[in-house]
Amino acid sequence: MASAKIVYASMTGNNEEIADIVSEALENLDVDVEVDEISQADAEDFEDVDICIVATYTYGDGELPDEAVDFFEDLEEEDLANKIYGVCGSGDTFYDDFGKSVDDFDAAFQKSGATKGAETVKVDLEAEEDDIEHLEAFAKSLVEKAANN
Repeated sequence: MASAKIVYASMTGNNEEIADIVSEALENLDVDVEVDEISQADAEDFEDVDICIVATYTYGDGELPDEAVDFFEDLEEEDLANKIYGVCGSGDTFYDDFGKSVDDFDAAFQKSGATKGAETVKVDLEAEEDDIEHLEAFAKSLVEKAANN
């Protein structure tokens, strides 16, 4: 059975919900899933799973959430070769840098040597029905990539 870890940063609860949607989708695909809030997780936790996922929000004008900075910096230093990753998160299209932290985490995973298993998913504020479908497809893509890894 494949295993996954989802680490999320959430101020409003939107990314906690996104993490729950992805977790449920993965569990429905027979993946063993662990979910942690980012301040309670370490980047090295990803060494113990097949699929690594970050769900984050973007703060202010494109900044990482304060509680995610240490995790982000540690992630860039990890060696996650042979791991599959995906990044998703919520933002507000009102801002010019919509979802920039999602892109930043995508780049950090690339530095770690992990293999991208799904295109990033950016949700405008709360996950609506079409966002849930995108997140479920995101989870499916990660599982398929992990099976072929």
